[in-house]
Amino acid sequence: MATAPRPRTTTREPEELARRLTAWLGHRLPGAKAVDVTVPESNGMSSETLLFSVEHPEPPFASCALRVAADPAAYTIFPVYDMPRQYRTMRLIAEHTDLPVPRVLWLEEDPGPLGAPFFVMERVEGRVPPDVMPYTYEGSWLHSATDAERAHLEEESVRVIAHLHDQVPLSEAQFLATPGEGSPLRRHVESQRAYYEWVVSGLPRSPLIESAFDRIEEMWPDDEGDPVLNWGDARIGNIIYAGFDPAAVLDWEMAALAPREVDIGWTVYLHRFFQDLTVSFGQPGLPDFLRRDRVEEAYARQTGHTPRAMDFYTLYAALRHAVVMLRVAYRQVHFGEAAVPGTAEEADMLILHHASLAAMVQGSYW
Repeated sequence: MATAPRPRTTTREPEELARRLTAWLGHRLPGAKAVDVTVPESNGMSSETLLFSVEHPEPPFASCALRVAADPAAYTIFPVYDMPRQYRTMRLIAEHTDLPVPRVLWLEEDPGPLGAPFFVMERVEGRVPPDVMPYTYEGSWLHSATDAERAHLEEESVRVIAHLHDQVPLSEAQFLATPGEGSPLRRHVESQRAYYEWVVSGLPRSPLIESAFDRIEEMWPDDEGDPVLNWGDARIGNIIYAGFDPAAVLDWEMAALAPREVDIGWTVYLHRFFQDLTVSFGQPGLPDFLRRDRVEEAYARQTGHTPRAMDFYTLYAALRHAVVMLRVAYRQVHFGEAAVPGTAEEADMLILHHASLAAMVQGSYW
């Protein structure tokens, strides 16, 4: 099946990054060199990842992964990239939970060495459900697995979220509280409104996204529950698996304090995003995998907390994802890969899942 070219995600040159990384590494570990430096094909469109090995007479570790703040020249997806915050989050989770978070090694806050702050962690081997082409497509390792193998992966992936929510002391995670007034959920939503305003500044606005913001106000939960540490980008595409068991939990830049259901809704919706996309191209996908009822039941079984107001939280996830997708589309416009939309309705069409978001706003999706 033919697909559109993957959008540009960086303006950095890997060879130049490798040279500068070796110079920096020599100061941290005398005699060490960074070798076999590569940028993974799955490199995201937010923070960037660099993989490398350490050449040293007595290497304390063999393989590393480096997360560097996005290049401002690449029309970044988010307005701020707080690498110390991510580093601190991973250390907190490693200290208080049994989650397989990669061990963080160094934090570099000075943008001088690589042009932006970064941190280095140990690299974990395994496989990740791909985004391109999505793991729901025929031919992916997850699509080719048995029903029992996928069920095991699903259960263990929900367990990651459950243990995160239950094991991290809220008192230790206050640095992740969203600034603002009101409840944690209100602050979380208002931060998304501010993000949307940043995305559309000087560009066509999205009536669909704005209708979704209006709709979640009408659906606001009566009981928000107590906040927990949310992963923020809670999806299987951010887990490295050894076989069908989680071996490393990645990508903590969206971590925040919020109701449990913010993560659960994101997990459910992000799978629906890939499933709906797959069905639109004439494939069956994985309709019984990560179903909303299964995720809710697994989470309740593992935590004793039955997810509430999930129509609200899945709509909120689709809304948040739409703002990100609109920014991705406007990045393509910036690089000349797409045309500037002439109308607000055309701006809506840039959102890849505009039809499912509209159905959720109308109450007909589920």
